[in-house]
Amino acid sequence: MRLVLAAVLVLLLAALLVPSGGRAADDSSRPVRVMNFPPLYKIEGQVEIPQPVPHSALVKLKELTVPPVEPAETGRLIDGGTIDASGFTTAVLSLSGRASGRALRSGVVGAYLVPEEEAIVKAYEEDALLQFPIEISAPLQTSTSRMTAMQQSKAQLGFPRYRVRLYNTTDRTVTVNLYVYLTQ
Repeated sequence: MRLVLAAVLVLLLAALLVPSGGRAADDSSRPVRVMNFPPLYKIEGQVEIPQPVPHSALVKLKELTVPPVEPAETGRLIDGGTIDASGFTTAVLSLSGRASGRALRSGVVGAYLVPEEEAIVKAYEEDALLQFPIEISAPLQTSTSRMTAMQQSKAQLGFPRYRVRLYNTTDRTVTVNLYVYLTQ
């Protein structure tokens, strides 16, 4: 029995030491030609990166005054500025607001991020259509608190620039802060 086991072990070791194809391990290497490389691009002149490529950026739109305006009234939505998202694929959105007084009517303070693309802007301006918007909102209740904030939300970006349009369904003017953390 021991003799058979020893013979099997010797055969296994011999099989491991000889590569597949029956050649010994110390044979010289053979040239190989790879056919799937793309054509090379020629670069002339000096190539440099003047600063590190950012992996994230924080865009702050602070102290935006938003009077009462319903979200369906697209022509009256408050312009909050532009967000340049070129090079980024994801955004974490945070919205907070402070009412000018205690709201007598509960409502929502929110924003649409509308892609700044010619056909989309034309549909918005001429037909009051919001195409491909990213929406965020925060509730504002009738209570002693004049503050509101929303749970942070994550959105996938599909366009390099967005125009911010704000709305407010309460009966008070609200000062809004919008933070957009852009990442790759």
